[in-house]
Amino acid sequence: MDPAAERLAKYRAMRNFAKTAEPSGSDTAGSPGNRFVVQRHRARRRHYDLRLELSGVLVSWAVPKGPTLDPKARRMAVHVEDHPLDYADFEGVIPRGEYGGGDVIVWDRGTWQPVDTEDPEQALADGNLHFDLFGDKLAGRFVLVHPSRDGDGKQWLLLHKQDEHASRGWDAEDHPKSVKSGLTNDEIADAPPALWRGDLPADQAEVPLETVVDPASEEELEALHELGANGTWTVAGRQLKLTNLDKVLIPGRDGEEPITKRELVEYYTRIAPTMLPYLAGRALNTHRFPGGIDKPGFWHKEVPGHAPKWLRRWHYQAAEPDDVQQYLVPSGVADLAWLANFGALELHAWTSRISDVEHPTWLLFDIDPGPETSFDDVLALARLHRTALEHLGLTGLPKTTGQRGIQVWVPIEPRYTYAETRGFAETVSRTIGRTVPDLISWAWHKDRRGGLARLDYTQNVLNKTLVAPYSVRPRPGGPVSVPLNWDELDDPDLTPDRWTLRTVLDRVARVGDPYAELGKSAQRLPRL
Repeated sequence: MDPAAERLAKYRAMRNFAKTAEPSGSDTAGSPGNRFVVQRHRARRRHYDLRLELSGVLVSWAVPKGPTLDPKARRMAVHVEDHPLDYADFEGVIPRGEYGGGDVIVWDRGTWQPVDTEDPEQALADGNLHFDLFGDKLAGRFVLVHPSRDGDGKQWLLLHKQDEHASRGWDAEDHPKSVKSGLTNDEIADAPPALWRGDLPADQAEVPLETVVDPASEEELEALHELGANGTWTVAGRQLKLTNLDKVLIPGRDGEEPITKRELVEYYTRIAPTMLPYLAGRALNTHRFPGGIDKPGFWHKEVPGHAPKWLRRWHYQAAEPDDVQQYLVPSGVADLAWLANFGALELHAWTSRISDVEHPTWLLFDIDPGPETSFDDVLALARLHRTALEHLGLTGLPKTTGQRGIQVWVPIEPRYTYAETRGFAETVSRTIGRTVPDLISWAWHKDRRGGLARLDYTQNVLNKTLVAPYSVRPRPGGPVSVPLNWDELDDPDLTPDRWTLRTVLDRVARVGDPYAELGKSAQRLPRL
């Protein structure tokens, strides 16, 4: 048997991988590495799991009070079974009733280095391992000591040496957030971000829950139709209190019936599998119209205190004290249903993920028409963007706004700052603008543009967003922002508000989602 497989035999024997979300692990050791991870684990009792990568597995200790930087403190560390390397990034929920059932976050991670030994395996066998940690929270010299009086061989002590990283009174419980997601155990428990499939190979085992979505079922939709103006509706396993379902939010157009809140809820639960990939893992800004679009709407970002606990929240740690602190991160059908009931017509997701908020994954071009701009002019400007992207060797696609304009979205690697993406977009936009100066104004205020269009590169800024694909817009008929293929710009029937919440699902069923493959094509930006 391979040494790694042999060492993992006990780990596997203790778990039912048909029920637990944990990884089963590979049978091969793979390349040597020096990662460490500390996972805060709330099972029968709360504890911290210290894991050091060694000989193809994660050698592990359960530390009830958590590691500390305090050189005066001694932490009990219980030696437990080795874990597979795949476990290093695991953050989610182990089902109750299974071994270790509870919620897990990646509390800290980084690399480790043995000290004063070239054979850390032997140092562990001798019961005395000195090592340095290089993590986000933990740093400096640590020691794992196995007291000779320990009868069963499991009780160790974890110490921090007196060095430049030492800190008297340092307590792990004062630093509760995950270094992977920024979430707490409570937030992970309320809305697990990922599922581990023990029946899949280790490199395929992590399946993000936010992308594994089924639309509301016919039975659930029938229950929604039969519900009174107010009531409790169950969708995707969540219970929602719905109110004022027969309230008109959007007037009809071309003689159609007006759109009620009930229809808005139904639309968002049906479009969820197509729409959620553009929202998942991202903070959300919403444009709310609880009184209908005949009354002024307003922007809403903070998750209200009365929101269900199962909604996934993200604390923006860089926010100023008087700014929004808690954002909603949509992760399922029920989230979109709750938002629709909340009167959130428009959904705008950040272009960066909460896991790396300073580096966007989308580069945006917004063709903002003026009063004198015809739709033919908008199409001409969009085609110029296509030419520019082809010249630069970049892939991007257009999207109707559901109002008057067109946007072009370009997927990029999350390696560029917002300043870099904004600068890139400005250079491309101004180059395009110079080819058609009679169509473009660079004035900031609309009343100073002489009715001309503006190529708005300023949307490439943290927390400044464009409407998400398939979001409803606050206009009669409920038009929807719809991704396009480039050749659709030549369709004589195309208008920026062509598809509505009543027609776009037929389009998706017929032609699919043009952005589905686009979003997988993260690109590096060429030098201009």
